[in-house]
Amino acid sequence: MKGRGCWETASVRSFCSSGCLNKFKKDDSGDDDDETTSPADKSELHNTIRSLSLKLGDLSTCNDLIAKHGAALQRSLNELDGLRIPYESSEKLKAVNERATLFRITSNAMINACRDFLELAETHSRKWQRALQYEQEQRVHLEETIEQLAKQHNSLERAFRSAPGRAANPTKSFSEGSLLTPKGEDSEEDEDTEYFDAMEDSTSFITVITEAKEDRKAEGGTTGPVDWTSSDNVLDGASLVPKDPPKVKRRVRIPDKPNYSLNLWSIMKNCIGRELSKIPMPVNFNEPLSMLQRLTEDLEYHHLLDKAVHCTSSVEQMCLVAAFSVSSYSTTVHRIAKPFNPMLGETFELDRLEDMGLRSLCEQVSHHPPSAAHYVFSKNGWSLWQEITISSKFRGKYLSIMPLGAIHLEFQDSGNHYVWRKSTSTVHNIIVGKLWIDQTGDIEIVNHKTKDRCQLKFLPYSYFSKEVARKVTGVVSDGQGKAHYVLSGSWDEQMECAKIVQSSPSSPSLDGKQKTVYQTLPAKLLWKKYPLPENAENMYYFSELALTLNEHEEGVAPTDSRLRPDQRLMEKGNWDEANTEKQRLEEKQRMSRRRRLEACSRGCGAEDAEKEADVYIPLWFEKRLDPLTGETACMYKGGYWEAKEKQDWHMCPNIF
Repeated sequence: MKGRGCWETASVRSFCSSGCLNKFKKDDSGDDDDETTSPADKSELHNTIRSLSLKLGDLSTCNDLIAKHGAALQRSLNELDGLRIPYESSEKLKAVNERATLFRITSNAMINACRDFLELAETHSRKWQRALQYEQEQRVHLEETIEQLAKQHNSLERAFRSAPGRAANPTKSFSEGSLLTPKGEDSEEDEDTEYFDAMEDSTSFITVITEAKEDRKAEGGTTGPVDWTSSDNVLDGASLVPKDPPKVKRRVRIPDKPNYSLNLWSIMKNCIGRELSKIPMPVNFNEPLSMLQRLTEDLEYHHLLDKAVHCTSSVEQMCLVAAFSVSSYSTTVHRIAKPFNPMLGETFELDRLEDMGLRSLCEQVSHHPPSAAHYVFSKNGWSLWQEITISSKFRGKYLSIMPLGAIHLEFQDSGNHYVWRKSTSTVHNIIVGKLWIDQTGDIEIVNHKTKDRCQLKFLPYSYFSKEVARKVTGVVSDGQGKAHYVLSGSWDEQMECAKIVQSSPSSPSLDGKQKTVYQTLPAKLLWKKYPLPENAENMYYFSELALTLNEHEEGVAPTDSRLRPDQRLMEKGNWDEANTEKQRLEEKQRMSRRRRLEACSRGCGAEDAEKEADVYIPLWFEKRLDPLTGETACMYKGGYWEAKEKQDWHMCPNIF
């Protein structure tokens, strides 16, 4: 009993004096660094922690005293028990010893209860701290939302007061998602201009975060040689030019999508972590277009590049190129179905010189991983080429699609050569809920002739965020790093640009970073999405251009996606037959790969056979070293359009 009591007393003392007290202080003082805690709250919190620390010290002292005096009492009783004393005194001594034993048991129980209480307090203090921090964050979020609504209300009042015909200030701020009208003469505010001020409200205004060493001095006056007035003919309303009526009548609808039910989880549960291209997927999850055709859809807003040809300023041209790069995602907002994975050697041409002024050719140059080469020539003075490799992973709840490879755009007259890469696409709610797609990441567009740059940021969607959904922001800078334009909009609707007339650094934030405040002229529309055709929801949400891509056309190569039988059957609504045909084509492709493997094993070592079997020599493209990116990519080597003119397709493989 003596040994046990001393061990329990020592353990509790050690627990109280070292671990518990320090952890308790750490857990309960975690809010000291919380930016949202007011000074009064911090003072009260410190006082509470100080009082609790003193009480814990008192408990520790009492514990030491109980252990000390209890041990002394036990020794004294043991000594008395060893003495020869009368019977009556012996009985009294026995009663005292029993009471001392009960006292020791009660003290041990109290000490154990204190230890359990401290352990429980330590465990739950972190939970209470997180709950308190969450409530504080919600309070701040609510305050910011109310503040934002008040600002929007104020902007609407100013817009209402600024009736047509009244004099307006030539400078104003550029708000996300809409344009604020200029201040009228009766405005209640005294400021002459409004600014993008991230420190004031990071959700309503464009912000650019820079490191402290990159601080720039405030720029006075207007920027550089760019003439905003001359831009009216190029930048303003860039996407509102009416389309030329096509000389060839194209189809405006396809058969409605059948209503087939299928258990997705029964197919996908064994595919987590695998490449999407290696999963045997039925056509129920597809749309009746191949990946080559989806790649060609990027050209829907080609008129932006046609306009960019006429820009005399490279930074203005960069604005249109940036809008074009964003416009390629506008077709994906409702397009959650998977395009057909092209067969190796499959091609797709878009011969639209008469109405679109361009010719486009795609070829599937690799199957594992799936890779497609693309080349576009425009008679209006630009050309575009790319090799895109799709890397996709199924993660259970969502699907990530990472396009790899650089996109090149060159203007013949000016020699401006732009390079950029695509952002990451994520399909959410794969198993449960409504499917939706998001674009995230940063895109940097570089003009390798002038060194102009455009930094685009695709903000991820968050239910709790006060940002506009699918928001895109960006800044266009020249070769010396001077910012000229602010870009803003959403990748599914429109993009606008505003010319910067002055910039200045703001005061550093608590994390040491610094944001730049831009003063801009009124914003101009760069691009606006075309409305979807009537009944688009029953036609896979295809755009007007997408409806024409799989339309049967005479004279195309026998490897063209329009001639793919499973895709054609699916478009007509015959999904069962399409699934059967899809399996036949995939088995035919596997047999072709086995034949290449056997041929390679006869001509090279067995250890190199597997590697060489996947080496495929494209028909219309060839691998070259890209001098700008240092990567090896497939580039168009010519001959396709000449072969089409002669209708000489003897070199094409039989893949269908």
